[in-house]
Amino acid sequence: MKNITISGLDGSGKSTQIEKLKSYLENQGKKVFYFHAGQFSISKTYNILRPHKVISGKHNESVAKANIFQVYLRRFALLIDVLRFKLLRNKLRNKGFDYILSDRYFYDNIINIKFLSKNSKTIPCEKVIPKPDIAIYLCADPKKIMQRERKPDQGIEYLQAKKELLDADYANWDLKLVDGNQGQEEVFSEIKKLVN
Repeated sequence: MKNITISGLDGSGKSTQIEKLKSYLENQGKKVFYFHAGQFSISKTYNILRPHKVISGKHNESVAKANIFQVYLRRFALLIDVLRFKLLRNKLRNKGFDYILSDRYFYDNIINIKFLSKNSKTIPCEKVIPKPDIAIYLCADPKKIMQRERKPDQGIEYLQAKKELLDADYANWDLKLVDGNQGQEEVFSEIKKLVN
C-alpha cells in the first residue's frame, strides 16, 4: 500500500488535486482511502486546541495566533495523531487498500506549529512522522492564491510567512516540488508523472 501526500499553502489546490488523483486511481480499479491530517487530528475532533472564529457562517480552519500552552498541546496532539495514523495504516493494509491519499499531511501540521510558535527550528515531532512513498509540495505564489475565487481569509502576510517555512523545510522532508501556479490540468499532469 502506498501513501501519497500533497502539502502546501491554504488555497494552493491540494484538495482539487487529491480528488483528481483519487478518481484517476479508482478508475484503474485501485482501492483508495482519502486522508486529511487536519480533520483526522484529535485537536479537531475534541476542539481543545484552538478557538474557532466564525466568518460568514463558517468556522475558520486556520489559526493565526496561539499561546505557548496551545502550541505545546498541538505538539502533543501531533504525536498522538501519528500513532493513530500508524494504526489506521495497518488496518487499511489489512483491508486490501492500494493507496492512502493525504490532503495535507503531518508536515503541514509541523509548519502550523512552527508558524504559531514563531520558531523555525526542527521540533522532535518531525522525527516520528511516517515517511510517505510519494510526498508532494504544491508550491503556489501567495499573491496568485489571493487572486483566486476561493482564497484564504487569513491574508497574504499569513500565506507568505507559511510559504517561507515550507520553502525552508520541503527538501529536508524529501517533498517533490510541483508548481501550483499552473492550471489544474498541468499540475495534475505533473502529479501523475510522480505517481506513475
